[in-house]
Amino acid sequence: MHSVHGLVEAEAFGSERDGNVSEKKIEAQGKLERLSHGVLNRCFGCGERNKAGLRLRFYVDAEHVIVCRVRLARRFEGPPGHAHGGVIATLLDEAMSKANRQFGVLAMTRHIEVEYLKPVPLGAKLLLAGRHTGVGGRKHICEAELTNEKGELLAQATALFIEVDRKMLPGALRSRI
Repeated sequence: MHSVHGLVEAEAFGSERDGNVSEKKIEAQGKLERLSHGVLNRCFGCGERNKAGLRLRFYVDAEHVIVCRVRLARRFEGPPGHAHGGVIATLLDEAMSKANRQFGVLAMTRHIEVEYLKPVPLGAKLLLAGRHTGVGGRKHICEAELTNEKGELLAQATALFIEVDRKMLPGALRSRI
């Protein structure tokens, strides 16, 4: 996956409390467009209604790369001072899920492979990026990466998603991808 580090200036980070980007600063740059659900949801990764979750905000660049700036709070700790591996996998999965969503594809993760390359520090400025790389029928392939402020690759993943019929997920029928 090509690196997307530097697409958003470092001062675009939001507060450590919510871990999200300042939307006004990102959108003002004109480089990224907000990707929204269209409905409030309780998703652990991106749900605005899930106070215990990550509450991630995703954006799409001109090359259809999904990007999200994040700082992980202490509640996501695994090893002392660092993120839990399950939270790292969730970040990568969320970015890849949004890589499908931007094209109107409702898909669920069938298989994910995560490579943990370096410990992910809590409270640090991180860039999460995802990309849709292929499709074959209902199968969609995506990849994602998590980098630090210096552009060092901390973790990466590839996944197979299976497109599902919206009727299978009643709540998805309300969502405007």
